[in-house]
This record gives sequence, C-alpha cells and structure tokens, in this order.
Amino acid sequence: MPVLPGAEPYRHEGGEVGVLLCHGFTGSPQSLRPWAEYLAERGLTVSLPLLPGHGTRWQDMQVTGWQDWYAEVERELRTLLDRCERVFVFGLSMGGALALRLAAKHGDAISGLVLVNPGNKVHGLAAHALPVVRHLVPSTKGIASDIAKPGSEEIGYDRVPLHAAHSLRRFFQVVDGELPQVTQPLVVLHSPRDHVVPPADSARILSRVSSTDVEEILLEQSYHVATLDHDADRIFEESYAFIGRLAPSVGKEGTATGG
Repeated sequence: MPVLPGAEPYRHEGGEVGVLLCHGFTGSPQSLRPWAEYLAERGLTVSLPLLPGHGTRWQDMQVTGWQDWYAEVERELRTLLDRCERVFVFGLSMGGALALRLAAKHGDAISGLVLVNPGNKVHGLAAHALPVVRHLVPSTKGIASDIAKPGSEEIGYDRVPLHAAHSLRRFFQVVDGELPQVTQPLVVLHSPRDHVVPPADSARILSRVSSTDVEEILLEQSYHVATLDHDADRIFEESYAFIGRLAPSVGKEGTATGG
C-alpha cells in the first residue's frame, strides 16, 4: 500500500548529536514532522521513522504488533548510535513508551529523553475486553487529531484496529515493568486536557523511573497531539534547550553543520 501523502518518514544528516523521534499509535511521522524539521534546521542529525502498519490504512496495522514497532525504532537508534557521538530519543504518546523501552534497554548509550503525553496504560472497561472482543470486532472509532488548535489536523487512522490495540496494551505492561531501569535525564511535557491519554499516565511514569534529572512541563493550551497544537513551539524550544544543556557543543555548532 502507498504511504499517505505527508506520512512519509523523515531523515536529516546533521552534526554529531542525533535525535530519534517516535510517533504514536495509529498516527504517522506527520505529527512530529515540524519538530523534526526544527531540530534539523539547528544542525542536528534527525531520524523520524514510519512504524510498521502505520501511514497507509488501518487494515495493514491489524497484522502488526508492538514487537514490530519497537524493532523499527531500535533499528533507527542503532543507526544513529553508529553515526553520532550523542543520541537523544523523543516520543509522542505510544512513541513515549517506545522511547522509554529504548532507554531501559540501551542505558548510557542514550543521552536523554523528551516525552510528550506519553502513554502507559490502555484505560477503561474496554481494555479488559480486548482479548475477546478483538476476535469479534475488527476495529473501533479512531483517536487521531485530538488537537485544540483550529485548522490543525493529524494524519492518522479513523479506526483503531483491535488486534493492534491488544498488542499495545501488552506493550504498555512490559514498559511499565521496565520503568525503574530508566535512568537518563528526562523531560515530560503533558496536557491537562488530553482526550486520549490521561495525566495519570505521565504521573505514573514520573513516579517509577529512576532518573534523577527530571523536568515536568504542563501544556495548558493543547490536547493530545501537542506537537501540532498551540504549545508546539514551546515543546520544540524546551527540547532543544534540554539537548543544549546536556550536549553543550550543540549551541556552538548552530546551523553550520546542517545540510
């Protein structure tokens, strides 16, 4: 299946500091593309992959699971680690959970994490019904485009494939158990008014990681897809400042190393 226009992966060859960006469940790189381009313009090496089963049609996602999504971001991480002196991992929603698992597994190889409305649990009674219901009903109403800003749209599926949702639930359980292994500097930005992932997920993550360098930022003007919302510029600026603090050469390189 052809990739939806705008949902393509994005890569930029820049300097010695790299950033891997992980998009969310049923979403696409489009939700993080402005963030990726902001970092690329400042001379960073950037990788924003398209997760398997995403960016085409929801039926393609039915045959994928968390192991496929995680394998894709881990491949991209290894490529960046070969190419760069320092690598940071950023993620939105499920992408935040992917980032956390990479951090738990790869330790000091990752210099820091920035998470936007990270997911930690599939909530509600429906979550407990997923193991059975997914065999009876193929999909349910989509979760894409939870954005406060008028005219801003996310490229994502209008249906949630339930086999994939079941896999997501299991993935969140795996990552939750690994959170104490996360020790890297961490910034969590989350929206009090998020109709997809409740603030409880960010609170749970912050309470279970072992990181000591931690910052929590509230995105008061945005809904779930905050990277395309009113607080987008703040996310971009805060994340770049975070990199600059941990990798001071970044600010000095500026755009000179950009391609």
